[in-house]
Amino acid sequence: MNVAPAQPPAAPAQPITAVAQSTAPTRRPRRITFGQLNLTVVTLAAMGLIGSIAWSVVFALLSAGIGLLFAFGIGVFVLVGLVYVLFGIAWFEVERVNLLYRFDTPRLALRPRFAPGFGGYLRTLGKQAIDGRMWRALVSFALATVFGLVILRALWFGVWALTLLFAPLGGSDPLVLAFGFEVTRTFAPVWGLLAAALAFAATAGLALAHAAISRALLALPTRGALAAEVRTKSAQREGAVRAADLERTRIERDLHDGVQPRLVSVGMTLGLAQQKIDSDPAAAKALIEEAHTSTKAAITELRQLARGIHASVLDDRGLDAALSALAGRSHIPVHLDVRLDGRPPVAAGAFRDAEAAVYFSIAESLTNAAKHSRASEARVVVRLRDPGTPAARLWARIEDNGIGGAEVQPGGGLDGISNRVLAAGGTLTLDSPHGGPTTVEVSVPCAF
Repeated sequence: MNVAPAQPPAAPAQPITAVAQSTAPTRRPRRITFGQLNLTVVTLAAMGLIGSIAWSVVFALLSAGIGLLFAFGIGVFVLVGLVYVLFGIAWFEVERVNLLYRFDTPRLALRPRFAPGFGGYLRTLGKQAIDGRMWRALVSFALATVFGLVILRALWFGVWALTLLFAPLGGSDPLVLAFGFEVTRTFAPVWGLLAAALAFAATAGLALAHAAISRALLALPTRGALAAEVRTKSAQREGAVRAADLERTRIERDLHDGVQPRLVSVGMTLGLAQQKIDSDPAAAKALIEEAHTSTKAAITELRQLARGIHASVLDDRGLDAALSALAGRSHIPVHLDVRLDGRPPVAAGAFRDAEAAVYFSIAESLTNAAKHSRASEARVVVRLRDPGTPAARLWARIEDNGIGGAEVQPGGGLDGISNRVLAAGGTLTLDSPHGGPTTVEVSVPCAF
């Protein structure tokens, strides 16, 4: 597979193309449903109690840390623990909001260590303490706590107001105390219904406000996430342009070096046959047969070239059948292990693009294995991971038992694979030590 001069040992396997996809939400937040509204009310009511306890612990740690700061430095350890407690609360809030509203925002993660040693740890801890996303989650948690306490009060008020519906049924006193005023028992149910409606409307309004605030704080991409998404799209566009250029160059090379000379030869042979058809019919017949043979070979080459541009069997019967046909045409034995459980009946959109990227990656890898690696056999494994979810990915592994030493070279087969996979938003990993084997792994998103 594009074998390079065998001088230094190959580096460990590492991603060749890694597209940043986890910095922004993978789905746009949807409108809150009636069921989510009711669930929000219940969770906010619980958050009123849970949040009160959590903030009590936070302020207790903060007070203890500051108070013990000058007592042999014990307060430093308390404040360090406070940072992790705050991170845990923020992580819980992000997960709660994701599950409640299905925002599908990235999980909150601790900052990676900047440098080894205690100094590096302190720097990392300081960055974590001022992490903007963590503090937005903490603000969301604090607002959820406040909203929860208000909702608990509103629900209690609404339930109490409903008891006025039964005021006409009991007591001999014609007046009853309602909201600090004396009203007749006859009109008490009306006041009760109005008060209960107001309380439950306020509860629904707080739930809707919580959804909007949570979306603003956690679900919408930040400036950094938008910048990362722009970089990702730019990298994908560059990969698509590069892959198209390489494909165009390959087609031009195959036409110039293969089909074009053969067709020129057919024309010359037919010209000679035309000259000899009267003087030497036997020689003319032989020339025509030679031209016929060359024409059939040119047609075969054109079919192979067209198949390299677009595999119709991939659209008609899917990736499994296309790979079976590809393995049947391979110059070396290919062991296929394809399991695509959960594939949609009609592939469309991202899934069709992922199938095309994986198919041509496998086709080019097998071609390189047959031409350059001196392999006697190859193995192809294809899996559909997390089907039916936003994280669905089409994964393939191609391994041959050749001499190894493959590397990405501009304009080479692996360069074309990496650009095609990058254009589809996926990743490609190459492991090809000198002496073999060579392994190529491709993973392409294919949510459907």
